[in-house]
Amino acid sequence: MEKLLELLERDCTQTPEQLSAQSGLTLEEVRREQKRLEDEGVILGYKAIVDWDRASREAVTALIEVKVTPQSIDGFDRIAERIYQYDEVESMYLMSGSFDLTVIISGRTLREVAQFVGERLAPLEGVTGTATHFILKKYKEKHLVFRPEKPQEREFIFT
Repeated sequence: MEKLLELLERDCTQTPEQLSAQSGLTLEEVRREQKRLEDEGVILGYKAIVDWDRASREAVTALIEVKVTPQSIDGFDRIAERIYQYDEVESMYLMSGSFDLTVIISGRTLREVAQFVGERLAPLEGVTGTATHFILKKYKEKHLVFRPEKPQEREFIFT
């Protein structure tokens, strides 16, 4: 099962035949195991990782450190659930260290991200502080390297 999960995480577009050849499982075992993993919620979904810079879509991605006051019964879970319900939130993690939650969001502009933090996230009951970090350039995500575009040749004319 672990080998199949690793193969799918690296490239979920592989066919069951390719997965069978790489995992040592029969074709039927791959199909049965993949279905079971989906049914049990081990595999949550399949996603393409897109280099939006190459697709010419302007977007801003931010990592937000969030400090919260944990609830007496639910700890961090209740406040985390309130935050991850927002459509802007792409990923969210409980952290150890100087802050409690990491929230990854995307927006069209810096202003859009700032408005989300200032008007929706920071005012939530239980949130005691935030620090926003803007991602300037992606080098690698989910084992995939973002390759820079080859520079275009420029013609210089000297007079």
